[in-house]
Amino acid sequence: MATGARPGGWQKKRVELELDTVAGDGRFSGYASIFGAVDLGRDVIEPGAFAECLGKRRPSEIRMLFQHDPDQPIGRWTKIREDGRGLFVEGKLALATARGREVHELMKSGAVDGLSIGFRTVRAARKGSDGIRRILAADLWEISVVTFPMQPGARVTSVKHLTGHLAGRAGLVAAIRRATRTLAERH
Repeated sequence: MATGARPGGWQKKRVELELDTVAGDGRFSGYASIFGAVDLGRDVIEPGAFAECLGKRRPSEIRMLFQHDPDQPIGRWTKIREDGRGLFVEGKLALATARGREVHELMKSGAVDGLSIGFRTVRAARKGSDGIRRILAADLWEISVVTFPMQPGARVTSVKHLTGHLAGRAGLVAAIRRATRTLAERH
């Protein structure tokens, strides 16, 4: 995936994501950036890189897009914070939109399981001869749900449906049939 400067000076980076859950109502959470991990573009996001930005912007002011396309907003972020591991995010897909429903299904099936951050580098440094750029401060503009994250190991870890395994009409019918068979076997 190519990265680099964009109009207005912002950049996109695909970074590690682990989604903890994708709920039936479109809520999900995970990590949009893992501190100290070298990505395929030879960049490392350092702890504290987003602190100033997050102090100025509410999560809802940082856009949730699909594949970095500004014409495809798919929901909104409800929590974005740095912790000891990285940039933790919680968001909610807009299921009243066709794209929101599509992305929700893709996430639940594991077909789309990456996040990518769009930011403007405020301060960076290169230390040593390893060629790795260390992002020390970044102005975060958007976080996208993407097909190919910059970190190859970034994958959805679990998907939770609104009613567990009973999600949807087919699941409910199957559960009723199983229960009926179980009851019949007992009598």
